[in-house]
Amino acid sequence: MSTPNAPQRGQWGGSGQPTTMGSGQPTAMMPPVPDVATARPPTPSPSPVTKARKARLVLGRVDPWSVMKLSFLLAIGLAIIALVAVSILWSVLNSMGVFDSVGQTVESVTRSSDNAQGINILDYVAFNKVFSLTALLVGINVILMTALGTLAAFLYNLAASLVGGLHVTLTEDV
Repeated sequence: MSTPNAPQRGQWGGSGQPTTMGSGQPTAMMPPVPDVATARPPTPSPSPVTKARKARLVLGRVDPWSVMKLSFLLAIGLAIIALVAVSILWSVLNSMGVFDSVGQTVESVTRSSDNAQGINILDYVAFNKVFSLTALLVGINVILMTALGTLAAFLYNLAASLVGGLHVTLTEDV
């Protein structure tokens, strides 16, 4: 069945040239569709077997200045993560009322007959005190991580000069 305006089988330009369909404008070329019964899948050509390349390298020295910069940046990143984590954790615990309920329990346990008020735990776990303590510990951690990373670079260089360094074999992924 064909419709009156539909192009017939030979109208798509079997000659390799664009055809015009009444309007004078060239139409798009489309290759003919092969029959399903006669179509065969393309046969894969055998690929040449390549041998993976290997490279033996020796890590004989690391630059202490580069290690110091990298360990400093890593410590700063961990410091930011720690500060954000403590802030979020404190906010979540405070919004859940944990500090209030623990504070009431501690106050009732520490209250005595001669002392009208017990220990108020919020004096010790207020946000500004917790954040200040975290910032102090994080600052110490940044200094220590930077110093230890640099010291590790010097120690590696010393050991590498004695034993020849770290031998690494790299292979190409085929």
